[in-house]
Amino acid sequence: MTNARSNAVRAGAARGLLEFRGTFTNPTDLFGYLYMPVLFVVLGFFLAGEEVDGAATNYGAVTYSGGLVLMLLMLGTLAVAQVLAAEREDGTFLRAKALPHGMLGYGVAKAVHLLSMSAVAMAIIVVPGLFVVEGFGPRGWVGAVTLVWVCALGLLAVAPIGAVLGALISNPRAVGLMMIPIMALVMLSGVLFPLELLPDWVLTAARVTPVYWLGLGVRAGTLPADYAALELAGSWQLPVVAAVLAAWAVVGSLVALRVLRRMARRESGSRVQAAREKAMRRVL
Repeated sequence: MTNARSNAVRAGAARGLLEFRGTFTNPTDLFGYLYMPVLFVVLGFFLAGEEVDGAATNYGAVTYSGGLVLMLLMLGTLAVAQVLAAEREDGTFLRAKALPHGMLGYGVAKAVHLLSMSAVAMAIIVVPGLFVVEGFGPRGWVGAVTLVWVCALGLLAVAPIGAVLGALISNPRAVGLMMIPIMALVMLSGVLFPLELLPDWVLTAARVTPVYWLGLGVRAGTLPADYAALELAGSWQLPVVAAVLAAWAVVGSLVALRVLRRMARRESGSRVQAAREKAMRRVL
């Protein structure tokens, strides 16, 4: 039994790396990962001349930090939901379910793929910002370490949300509609706009979500220390950031696991065939 589980983990890791390499051969996937860094580099460059009152930084750096948060959020929610919904429709999920410990291997493959792509996406958006966007970047090794653990923990906090969405949405083409509430949540969490521009009741509601705390942690890792005075509590609150994101990661994973197990029990060959036929009718 132990060997079977170990084999499933190794096979899942190998498949995840294969999927990771395959991403770079798909022009559509590449565009999806590259267009956002380019967009925020341009925004950060042109907004760098607008100084933030009360802090030795500019709106370009603040906006660019928000772009990093948005990238992580899209990877953890939309990308996860899109892949899961698509692989339910084409039968990949059902084939994994039929193998011994197949669901374990499937989960490992998706985790490896997600973490690998997130590391690349983070590098793609952080590295250009260090050279192009004035005021953006970690302040020493402490800032760099803060940025890494916040991004990793934040990804673990939002990925279960994507898994639940992928389990509940039967049509992978409908996943794109989730971009609307996600963008609204990002805008209302002070990620892309200064917090003083948002009403108090909005900020109170936003602090319930992991997006606000992910944004706060990313700003702690990429903006000057005196910017913390402009935050709601007047400080970075990194222990609270860690606690909230960890709570979302643990609770979210338990909920996602239960939803995925229920979904897996309902999957069958006839359901996959019906989904394929429905997809073909949409194409025709």
